[in-house]
Amino acid sequence: MRFEFYTDALDKTPKLSIDGTVPNSVHFSHWEGNETPAELKADTSTEIALNLVASPDRDSFTQGIDLVTNNHFDCDGVLSVWTVMNGQRALEFRDLLIAAAEAGDFSEHSSDDGVRVSIAIQGAEQSSPNNDDGSPLAQMLAGREFATRIVDNDAVAYELALPEVERLLTNVNAYEPLWRDGWKAVADALESFESGRSQVRWFLDSGISLVTLAPEIFSGGGFSPTRHSAPFTAISKYARGELFLIAIPTKGGWFYRLDYPYYSWAETVVRPRIKRRDLSVALHALNEREASGNGQWKTDHSEMTSAAKFLDESGSLTPSRLHPEHVLDALTGGRYEALDDLRRLTHA
Repeated sequence: MRFEFYTDALDKTPKLSIDGTVPNSVHFSHWEGNETPAELKADTSTEIALNLVASPDRDSFTQGIDLVTNNHFDCDGVLSVWTVMNGQRALEFRDLLIAAAEAGDFSEHSSDDGVRVSIAIQGAEQSSPNNDDGSPLAQMLAGREFATRIVDNDAVAYELALPEVERLLTNVNAYEPLWRDGWKAVADALESFESGRSQVRWFLDSGISLVTLAPEIFSGGGFSPTRHSAPFTAISKYARGELFLIAIPTKGGWFYRLDYPYYSWAETVVRPRIKRRDLSVALHALNEREASGNGQWKTDHSEMTSAAKFLDESGSLTPSRLHPEHVLDALTGGRYEALDDLRRLTHA
């Protein structure tokens, strides 16, 4: 097997499209529109790749093609490509590979090391539109091997990262400088839920989880809810349902954002499919009730799973004066009853 990052020059060449979906290719992907064989489908592309290399029909599925490609760089992409290229040897790392792919693509905490591997490969909170720091692993390797080389594109990042994957999986702790800061942010957010300072209430009939974040999650280090994404990894561990109303108390009101579950952009098999909602009536009602003159409730698709936010004219989060119960009232038509604090339900 050989890897080449996808460009238009490969359009007419038969190839295995791993994770991404590109023309004239055999798909092993969870992206919408994929044609992955039903027997291999799974929620992440890495698990699809593991199913492929474990299958006795692998040669039939790959149709004798040895060119592997992908059209973007992220944790799931790197690990699924690495798995296909390394074959059954990758099965030794199956649990860690899947956990890292789930952390990278779905912001899920399946294991501590899974999150750490994901951070090392693709960085922390890559779902944020403001994160352009690239791959910590690729940047480290560029500094080690090419002192004057800058990792400024995905093809170079793959060239650097793929040969290092097995060493990373074998000894995650050796790469602590790459994941330490990102992991601390995740661990602090998880502890905030464990202690009850951040909370989740699930409104079963509406499918909405109200996530109230402790404001100190955003304190220190220049981190701000107006410039950075919510702590998705911690939220996805505790929130349930089809839509997350994330509320962050601040002086003079609340920052708000509405998000779908972070796996919902992909074609999934185990995780339930999430239908996008028409929020226009609810947003109109919220804008009519809004006492703040600083912003408006607007649909928002700047991130893969974002649905709506309360934004100022520049498109940044700004405080609303509405209490979370008033927002829930508009979203549910006044019909909601919380199951419980999901921090406790998770441990039941």
